[in-house]
Amino acid sequence: MKASHHPDYVLPLPEGHPFPMGKYARLHALLLERGVLSPADLMQPDEAAREDLARVHDERYLDTLFGPGPTPTEQRRIGVPWSPRLLRRSRLAVQGTIDAARAALAQGIAGNLAGGTHHAFAGHGEGFCLLNDVAVAIRVLQAGREIAHALVVDLDVHQGNGTAAIFAGDASVFTFSMHGERNYPAVKQRSSLDVGLPDGVGDAAYLEALGMNLPTILRSFDADIVFYLAGVDVASGDRYGRFALSDDGVRARDRLVVDAVRDASLPLVLALAGGYAPSAARTAELHALAFEEAVARERRDAAALRAQRAGAAPGPE
Repeated sequence: MKASHHPDYVLPLPEGHPFPMGKYARLHALLLERGVLSPADLMQPDEAAREDLARVHDERYLDTLFGPGPTPTEQRRIGVPWSPRLLRRSRLAVQGTIDAARAALAQGIAGNLAGGTHHAFAGHGEGFCLLNDVAVAIRVLQAGREIAHALVVDLDVHQGNGTAAIFAGDASVFTFSMHGERNYPAVKQRSSLDVGLPDGVGDAAYLEALGMNLPTILRSFDADIVFYLAGVDVASGDRYGRFALSDDGVRARDRLVVDAVRDASLPLVLALAGGYAPSAARTAELHALAFEEAVARERRDAAALRAQRAGAAPGPE
């Protein structure tokens, strides 16, 4: 399985800042330590080109980002202090998702060890999100005629409001968001399908809702690729989540998505999205689950193919 990673996915934040920036480096190390990924599996992205960002983001907004930077009021809305390094980090993550999408088209499954910045709108950032990596990746692939239709499966605990707004009224992209109905953002955008769940939802109810909706979407929408935003802020104890999924529940969720998409023979792209466990290390442990499930499925598929080929080989006469 190919995965995008860059050391500059991490940048310093003020002490006590709630965003777990250290999760990116820890996840990278964890997946290598466990043998989920090898160094040969890793792709190091460049910064996404401005012309690709402009396929989604307004020129006025990009002029601000590439020029003086957001105002203090705009920075408060984004939630992360402004610096040129923040723009670089965001552009790297966008390209990481583009590269992962192309790898998934070629090989079936790929991921970005960042990304899923679904609160970024065309004309502004918010909710720790500066640029919408999945939206840009979809538009880049469509512009190159690499895909026609894309499905976004957003299982972060917070609605993917920026993504929903960007693709509103666009029949070529189906946006599915299953999130906390009473959680951020207070004002929800309209996705192609929104499933709002109550605070405190646990494994059984969550998995039942997902199992009722995802297979139907996969049957009814003619997708060429699926982007999975595997936010782990659904886990019990998350600072901003208010759900109560166990680790086993999060893993079962990830397995359900991976298996449903691959059973449909569709390319799958993993992106991290949110997660605010008590420590960056704990957050990385939760993020690792989706990659473990994806690689396990990839290995099962490869083993089944080898067995099929061996069975089809002619025996001795």
